[in-house]
Amino acid sequence: MAVTRRFTVLLLATWTLTRLFLLLFVFKVFVFPGPDVTSDVSVIYHGWYDTLRTGAFPRDDVTWQYPPAAALAILSPATLPFLDYAQAFYVLAFLADLAVLCLLVYAGRRPRKTMRGAWIWVIGVALLGPTVYARYDLMVTAVAVAALLAGSHRPRVMGALVGFGALLKVWPALLLAGAVRGRAWLSAGTTAGSLALLSLTMPGAFAFLTSQRDRGTEVESLGSLVFHVARHFGWQGQVLLNYGSVEFLGPYVDWVSSAALFLTVITFGWLLLWRVSVRRMPPHALADAAFVAVLLFTVTSRVISPQYMVWLVGLAAVCLCFRDSRMALPGGLVVVACLATVLEFPICFANVVASDRLGITLLFVRNGLLVVASLTAARLLWRGTVSRPAPTVPPRATRTQETLAPS
Repeated sequence: MAVTRRFTVLLLATWTLTRLFLLLFVFKVFVFPGPDVTSDVSVIYHGWYDTLRTGAFPRDDVTWQYPPAAALAILSPATLPFLDYAQAFYVLAFLADLAVLCLLVYAGRRPRKTMRGAWIWVIGVALLGPTVYARYDLMVTAVAVAALLAGSHRPRVMGALVGFGALLKVWPALLLAGAVRGRAWLSAGTTAGSLALLSLTMPGAFAFLTSQRDRGTEVESLGSLVFHVARHFGWQGQVLLNYGSVEFLGPYVDWVSSAALFLTVITFGWLLLWRVSVRRMPPHALADAAFVAVLLFTVTSRVISPQYMVWLVGLAAVCLCFRDSRMALPGGLVVVACLATVLEFPICFANVVASDRLGITLLFVRNGLLVVASLTAARLLWRGTVSRPAPTVPPRATRTQETLAPS
C-alpha cells in the first residue's frame, strides 16, 4: 500500500511539473522551438468565436471542417470572462487534461486495473509539447476517455458520450467498434440525432460535410512520404497552405489521396470482418477495439496532424488501465511516436516542409512507428478475440504423462 501511494505521488508530481511547462510555453513565458503553435487559438479559433456568437457557423471559411458540437469547444472560453480568449482556452485545455488524469487514476486503482494507463497519459501528452493545449482535440479526447471507461458497466452513458463526441469531431464514433450491446448504439444515435436537430437552427451547421472535398495530401501524412522523396527526383508539385493545413498539391496528388481513401475502405472492411468473427469479448476488448479502430483510420488518413496523437495516447491509456489488455506494445510505440511527432512539428517543421533529409527521416520514423503499432494492434486484437485459444493440458494429465514416460 505504501509503494502504491508513493507511485501515485510520483505520478501526480510528474504530471504537475510537465503541465506547468506546457502552460509556460502556451502563455509564452518560455518560447518553444519552431513556429508558434498558439496562433490557431489566438487567430483562427478566436475568429470562429466571433462568428459563432452571432448564431451562425463560419460556413464561408474553408478552414471550418468540424461538426456542429465543435462550436461548444470554440465558445467555451466565454465561461472564463476574466481572461482573454486565448488564456481562457489554455486553462480549459489544462482542466480537460486534469479530468483525464483523474479518470485514469480512479480507474487504475480499481480491481483488475493498473496505473499504466495514467502513466501513458502523463508521458505521452508531455512529449507532444504545447500543441496539445493549443487545439481542442484534448477536450474531445477527454469525452472519449470517459466514454470508454463507462462502457463496461454503463453502456447508455457510453453511448451518450460517444454521440456527443462524434458531433464534436466525428472520430469518437469509432469507439463503438467493439460495443456489442445495443443500448450503447441506441444511446449514441439518440444523443447525436438530438444534437444534430438542435444544430439545424444555426445556418451552416453541416457545411463541414463538403468542406474537404478538394483537399490535397497533408505533408505529415503517410502518403506524403511519396512526394517528399519524389521532390528529390524532379517532381513538379507545390507545398501550400490549403484548407488550414500545409499540403502537397500537384501531379499525382489525387492518386495518392485516392489510395489513402482506398486503404481507409479496406480498414473499414477489416473491422466489419472482425466484428462478425468475434468469438469472445473480455472486458478490456471494448477499449482495445476502439484503440485499434482509431489507430487504423488515423494511419490511413490523408492528414495526420500532431494533435491527432492526443487521441491515440488517450485511447492507449484506457487500454492499459486493464491488467489483461494486449495493447502494451502498440501503446508504447504510440508514446515513442509522440517524441518523433514533437520533433517533426513544431521543432523541425521547416525541414519537413523543405523535404530535406532530417525532415524525411523524422516522418519515416513517426509514420513507421504508427504503421507498426497499427499492424501489431490489429493482430493482437484478432488473436485475443477471434483466434481459438491454445489448448491447455490439465495438471493431472501432465503428471500422468510424466509417469508413463520411458526412463
